[in-house]
Amino acid sequence: MSDLIRLLPDSVANQIAAGEVIQRPASAVKELLENAVDSGATSVKLIIKEAGKTLIQVIDNGCGMSDRDARICFERHATSKIQTANDLLAIRTLGFRGEALASVASIAQVEIKTRKTEDEIGTSLQIDGSEFKTQIPDPCPQGTNISVKNLFFNVPARRNFLKSNTLELKYIIEEFFRIALVSHSIAFTFYNNDKILFQVAPSTLKQRLVALFGNPYNQRLVPVNLESAIVNISGFIGKPEFAKKTRGEQYFFTNGRFIKSAYLHHAVENAFQELIPKDAFPTYFLYLDIDPKTIDVNIHPTKTEINFLDSKSIYAILLSAVRQAIGKFSMTPSLDFEKEPSMDLPPLSNDQTIRAPTITINPDYNPFEKTVKPQGEIPFSSRERSNQENWQKLYDPLRNFPPHEQSKGIPSSQHIMADLDQEAAKNPPQGVFQVQNRFIVTQTSNGIVIVDQQNAHERVLYEKFAASDPNRQNVSQKLLIPQTISLNPTDSELYREYQKEFEELGFEITVFGKNSYLVISVPSECLNAHLPDLVEQMLEILKDNPDDLKTKSHFHLATSLAKTLSVKRGVKLQKEEIISLIESLFSCKVPDVTMDGKPTMIKVSYEELQKTFR
Repeated sequence: MSDLIRLLPDSVANQIAAGEVIQRPASAVKELLENAVDSGATSVKLIIKEAGKTLIQVIDNGCGMSDRDARICFERHATSKIQTANDLLAIRTLGFRGEALASVASIAQVEIKTRKTEDEIGTSLQIDGSEFKTQIPDPCPQGTNISVKNLFFNVPARRNFLKSNTLELKYIIEEFFRIALVSHSIAFTFYNNDKILFQVAPSTLKQRLVALFGNPYNQRLVPVNLESAIVNISGFIGKPEFAKKTRGEQYFFTNGRFIKSAYLHHAVENAFQELIPKDAFPTYFLYLDIDPKTIDVNIHPTKTEINFLDSKSIYAILLSAVRQAIGKFSMTPSLDFEKEPSMDLPPLSNDQTIRAPTITINPDYNPFEKTVKPQGEIPFSSRERSNQENWQKLYDPLRNFPPHEQSKGIPSSQHIMADLDQEAAKNPPQGVFQVQNRFIVTQTSNGIVIVDQQNAHERVLYEKFAASDPNRQNVSQKLLIPQTISLNPTDSELYREYQKEFEELGFEITVFGKNSYLVISVPSECLNAHLPDLVEQMLEILKDNPDDLKTKSHFHLATSLAKTLSVKRGVKLQKEEIISLIESLFSCKVPDVTMDGKPTMIKVSYEELQKTFR
């Protein structure tokens, strides 16, 4: 019997490794930028075409490589940062595994030009899918220029699973931020389809944050600084009043490396407790400097997750550092009960004299004399008659309500409205009412219908926004004063991609700067909404549903609007609002469930009630 186990060819092994390291164009961008930073470069250029599917090019002025290094760097586990196993305990560089370039070369067409400072001439090398093509001398500038073309050209299945260019560019921007935020002493230029997307000069950390996220962040950030024997923490946090409704700018860096840590994130959220709403997220850019011997960075292929030897102590120190920053910069309201403001008197001038206070008394004042004349009251009978007339007028539109067949177990809107009308005539205040500021209870000829006001309003609003009406723009309302909103670069690119879908919903938003926009018109239902949060939440819905974004973008935006604008549980409704909500709900095409499949109402028949109380 022949042997079954055999060694894989290098090309196949590299493609398997690429599946772990290079998941999308952003993964290749991350590895190439890390190599550029580790080379000691002071200037790095990133050039992207077609969201990295066609071209990813990184140019740096770092130390460069020799002819041999340029050739051997594409072998697996080839690295200049690790020599012995003990070196894993003192890692302070970004890349160290030596799998990145080998993985990239196995699934793309790679060309590299590099020259060391002391060499007069460099080298140029080409590799296609792990297959070495050529290596020739090249009079290139100092540093390294690497181009990755046609990513996944030999793995079509992987290429087909890539998302739209907008989403892939979003991932690339995120990786660019993670490198640029930790290397603020390096100049970066980011080209997207031959246009400069970002261009930042060497600067301080705060200047880099403002350059990447916009000028408003200059007033939103508060410094964090705490040193201890275990860990040193520095960086910035956002003021509580600028907390966002979506997860946005939240970054942890450990020894110059971006990391993800739900445990540390919980510490920051705990520090902001009771300072921001429950549905808001704090902004933070926090840098941890810790002894490399107390962490393990080699637990994840992308090195974004690490283990801490003393995670509980780091949690406590981080919590203390953030709380200290919040208290130090007076971001919480405070009262000083020991200080009397009236005692803060200005000094007297030379021409002023001190005089004792005097009291003026009115001898004719009588505290028992009534000076307010009683106002005439409306007789109770006339008020009762007026209220009854108004109540009957309120139900007039319901008499002509169109019938609509409801789901199984739910009576038709015609029967419900008829019963409401009869009940209103007998006893108007009891026809329909609200319970616990959440449920709407109404009586019908067959039983009792209980409506959840938030779920019902979500269904009503969704069908308004999702309706394919060519005259949808007629329901837009122009703002008296157009409002300016600022988006981060990722959200800005996403909005430009789906601007047409926003316009179909009734939004009129024009470009007002690099990442600033002017809101001119909004759907009439959005007039009282906080527009920056509303637009951010709609964009977040698009980012959370990348798989079916191309076909269901309108559905996701309409759903986001409905959920955001719906009346929430705990809000007391007026009688007119209750009736209007019931009328609108039963005119919906699918009145019994929300977009998520949650019930909007339940019905309890009189037979069920009788059986229960027998």
